[in-house]
This record gives sequence, C-alpha cells and structure tokens, in this order.
Amino acid sequence: MQRELRGIGIVLLWVAATTVFAMLLRHYLGILRGAVLYLIPVMFAGYRLGVLPALVAAIAGVILSGYFFFSQFYTFQVASPQEALNLVLYMFVAVVFSHLASSAKKHTEIARQREQQMSDLYAFSRRLAMASDTADIFVAIQNHLANLVQRKVVLLGAADAGNATDVPESVRAGVSHVESDEGLERTVDDGKGDIWLIRRVSPKTPDFGLVAVDLGTVSGKALADMRQRIDDALSDAAATLERLDVARAINEAKMRSETELLREALIGSVSHELRTPLASILGAATILSNAPALAHDKRLQALTGLVRDEAERLNNDIQNLLDATTISRQQVRPQLQWVEPVDIVNAAVEHRRRRLAGHPVKLDLDSNLPIVRADPAQVEQALVQILDNAAKYSADGSPIRVAARPNGHSVVLSVHDSGAGLTAEERRQIGGRFFRGPRHAAITSGSGLGLWIANAFIKANGGTVEVESEGAECGTTVSIHLPISTEAAPLETTIDD
Repeated sequence: MQRELRGIGIVLLWVAATTVFAMLLRHYLGILRGAVLYLIPVMFAGYRLGVLPALVAAIAGVILSGYFFFSQFYTFQVASPQEALNLVLYMFVAVVFSHLASSAKKHTEIARQREQQMSDLYAFSRRLAMASDTADIFVAIQNHLANLVQRKVVLLGAADAGNATDVPESVRAGVSHVESDEGLERTVDDGKGDIWLIRRVSPKTPDFGLVAVDLGTVSGKALADMRQRIDDALSDAAATLERLDVARAINEAKMRSETELLREALIGSVSHELRTPLASILGAATILSNAPALAHDKRLQALTGLVRDEAERLNNDIQNLLDATTISRQQVRPQLQWVEPVDIVNAAVEHRRRRLAGHPVKLDLDSNLPIVRADPAQVEQALVQILDNAAKYSADGSPIRVAARPNGHSVVLSVHDSGAGLTAEERRQIGGRFFRGPRHAAITSGSGLGLWIANAFIKANGGTVEVESEGAECGTTVSIHLPISTEAAPLETTIDD
C-alpha cells in the first residue's frame, strides 16, 4: 500500500509538471491542443510504477485536459459531444498505453531474471565441474542458493558439519533435530530477533545436506511470502542438482579425498620405514669405500662406490616423497631466520658434490649480497633440486654455472646448464607435479617432483622460481628470487663488544 501511494504521489507530480510544460507551450508558441502530452506520464507510470499509478495519471490527464484545453476553457464543462468523445478516446488510449507499458516492463524483468538465472546456472555448473572435493561442491551449492534467494545461506553437508560454526549456537540444535529426521524443516529464533529456517535441500537426496537460511526479522505475510520464495528456490535448486547428478559428484569427491589421504599416509609410512635400513646401507657403503683394505682393489672400490651412489639416489627419492607429502598436506612452515645467500649456495653445492663430480662447476657469487630472511634448510633443499636437475639433464663434462647476485628488491640464485633445454610446450608445463617431458623421460629416470618441490619451498619463503630456456638442446637457467626483507637485520656482535 505504501509503495502504491508513493507511486500515485509521483505520477501526480509528473502530471503537474506536464501541465506546466503545456501551459508554457501555449503561452509562448500558441499551441492550444496539448492534451496528448498527458500520455507521456501515463506511459512512464505504466512502465516504472505499475497499472494503478498509470490509471491515476490517465484520470488526472483527462480532468486537466478538459480544464485547460477544451472549451469552455478553465472549467470542467464540456461544450460539445465531440469533445466528450475526444476525452473518452483519450481515456481509452491512456488505459491501453498504461497496460502495454506495464506488460513491457514485466516481460523485460522476466527476460532479465531468466538471463540471470541462466548465468548463475552456468557459473554453478562450471564450479561443480572444477570441484576437486566435497568442500568445493558444498561451497558451490551454497553460493548458488544464496544467489537464488538473496539471503544469507549456510549449507551443511550430510557428512560434514564444519559449516555449522557459521550459524548461531541456538540454531545448531535445530540443525541436529532436522538431521535426526524430526521433521523436514524447522524455524528457529537465534536469540537476537532473527529467524532462521532449517530444512533439507532435497527430501529425496540426503547427500545434498541441510540448508540454514537467515530470514531476518520479517513476520506475518512477509514471512510466509519469503518462505514460499525460498521453498520455490530450493525446489528449483534440488531439481538442478538432480539433473546435474551432483550426488554422484559428491560421492566421487569423497572417494578422491579419502584415496588421496590414504595414498599420502602410505607414502609417508613407507618412506619413514625405508629411511632406517637405508641409512645403515649408506653408512656401511661409506665406511667400506674408505677402508684401507679396499684401497688397492679398483673393482671393489667401484662396487662400493656404486652401492653408495645408488643408496644416496634412493635416499634423495625418499626425501622427495616425504617433501611431496608435506607440501600436499599444506604443512610447509618455514623457520625464518637471517641467513647469508652465499652460505646457502655453498652448502647446496657441497651437498651435491658427488652428483656434480662429472661437471665443471663455476661459482659466480657477488661479494656484496645482502642477507635475507628465509628458512635456510628449505631454500637449500630447493637449490639442491635445481642442481640435481642441471646435472641429470646435462651431458658429462658440460659446465654448470651457479650465480648469486642482487636484483632490485630481491636476491637471485641461478643455476645455468648447457643440457637438454626446454621446448615452448615443456616450458609451459614445467614445474607441474609429476611432469616430465617425453625427451627428458628418454634421457634419464626421475619422478618429476624436483622443480615442483623447489617451487613450493621457495613460495613458502615468499620468493619465486623462474625457468628460462632458448629451446631444445640450448640449456636451461633456473632462478630463485628471494625478497630482501624491509626489517632491519640484527647487528653482529664481536668478542670485543
């Protein structure tokens, strides 16, 4: 009612403005027939405000037309039947105009709503297609329902009540009641004056979970209308979910998540179990290789060296699996400290001394490098992976250059080799988990985890990894960019101090 009264008031102002405009035309231009101008507020009222304000504009236009533009002028008397017929025809045209304008608005709004619904449904379908686990699917469903009902919506998965923390404590009890099949829906007061509606998304498919909708402070007919709109929206959403077979997608996402957890647990367990005997083998091989009794037997020296090298390689592969498991679980937590970049480079080169024995290594280290705030173990492990790749994919005897230099607000540690290089397609995919190009797979064995692990460790320390290559067989340059911290580095304390 308030909206209709406000609309009537607005159209009366429009009619008054039209009258003023018509009188100005009559006074300055001598135009005596301005009744047709009153169709303009009728048309605008029908399109913007509805039928009732348009009818009021039509009636006001008829009255003012008879008063100002039909003789007798400035009276409400109609001088001839023709003028009465003109007023009736004007009224008829005004009513038709208002109806057409109102219908045009309704059709425009329906078309806009359908376009928005199709856009939301398309975005919803894309999010479902890209979802990798149940959490992503539930977030997509929640956002889709929120767009439909234009209220705060919290979706509670049937097997995951983690989102229950987003609803007030008093509402959680209602969620428990609905979950235990005590009615399909329930209305709960959250204690702050707001009303929450709790119900299943689909009575037929429990996998879609429950939905809690904040209805606000509405009551009476407004509450009933809103609940009806929510019911309609959820019915449409449930039908959409059934049509898109989301229940199967949820189950598949659960299976993928559980399989991933099992795989990571298995890798972690097996890796830890292998480390103990491998350490014994590596230690024994090191002692044998240095034993005086074998010093003059080149064949045994070669065998013990082979055992040691293969044990080290296996140890590195196990370490890569452990690092990959840590990264997959998002448990990379760097222990930041002030460290000299040159110390990291020297430690990494020394760690890979045996691996780099067949390559002349040139160190190009700037003497004025600033210290950086990073986890030295993680940065060293990343640089070790890069050095290992440089030696692995380069021919014996080819040089490897290791450089460290300042570059604006960062320190760059780079490794350049003259090996297999990268094609454009390989450069686009390099760094992906388990990625190995066909050319590289043919050259040497590997897991495809080295650069992926290095990139994860450097990102955890706030840096970036860049890979450059001019093409196949043209060598590769891998650079680590470590940011220079804006914090003041601690001053070294001497013995005199």
